Amino acid sequence: MRAIIWASAIIFSVGILSFTQIHSVDAVDDGWISLFDGKTLDGWTPRGSATWSVENGVMTGVSKGGQGHIYASPELTDLEVKGEFRIVSKERSANSGLYFRANPPKDNPDGYPEGYEAQICHSQDAYTGWLWKPGTPTGKASKLLSKDGEWFSMRVLAVGNQLRIWVNDELVMTYEDDEYKKGFITLQCHNEGMTVEARNMYYRDLGK
Repeated sequence: MRAIIWASAIIFSVGILSFTQIHSVDAVDDGWISLFDGKTLDGWTPRGSATWSVENGVMTGVSKGGQGHIYASPELTDLEVKGEFRIVSKERSANSGLYFRANPPKDNPDGYPEGYEAQICHSQDAYTGWLWKPGTPTGKASKLLSKDGEWFSMRVLAVGNQLRIWVNDELVMTYEDDEYKKGFITLQCHNEGMTVEARNMYYRDLGK
């Protein structure tokens, strides 16, 4: 009986140690905060014609009548944002983007955001990983590492005028620009007949 109790105590202690180790790793994860709860669109504001939903931890944007964007609530200056994304086209080529320091145009809140965009598109020259400013490809990505119908990861770092984009953990774009200094993280559903999905989205506020 004593042997059983001693074995149980060891198992319990190992369990506590394992939990402590895991917790300590999470605790030093440098302030990553989830952008959505995996169940609802709480904290997000949709604009434009796309429709947005969340199911099984995945945010989905579907465009049936034109482009649309959805804005996360934190307004940020220096920041880091990361997530996993997938785009699918049923008609014309799918086109999306992860915006940062972005704001709705004052004269047309449903229009294209004014801010930076980490491009998500696999069918044009200025492809996934390029930095875009409104309507203009700006910072060239070194290579295309993703394609339609497959999940890929993207991470963006913006500190001062230093802008960087990683795709599938590979740095593909480095650029200096200081036109946009403050705004929101935004996801785009660009054209009719496409779907964009996002999951495991996190951000860090580096401007505090």
